[in-house]
Amino acid sequence: MEDIFYGEPTWPRVISVIPLDDYKLLLNFNNGEHRIFDVKPSFQYDVYKPIMDKEVFNLVKVVCDTIEWPGDIDYCPDTLYARSVPVNTDIVAPFDISAVAEPRKGYNI
Repeated sequence: MEDIFYGEPTWPRVISVIPLDDYKLLLNFNNGEHRIFDVKPSFQYDVYKPIMDKEVFNLVKVVCDTIEWPGDIDYCPDTLYARSVPVNTDIVAPFDISAVAEPRKGYNI
């Protein structure tokens, strides 16, 4: 039990997401970084097959510091950060993230 840590997460958390072409996501993290995550490698797993439908893929939203699709399809925020690549802010600027980012949402308990 000594290995259990409590308190703030050590990895950045997702605060906004924009679905892009070619099954990629533009993620904005709470440390100010913008990163691109490629979902395609996950399609080899059955749980991610429903989001191969582009209409479903585009329904991605931020929930509890990570992303989620209908049907409780999600990723660990640590995975999103570790397996994504940084984006140059000059590339991100045309997206005007503030216009599409939803505030953080959690589950109603």
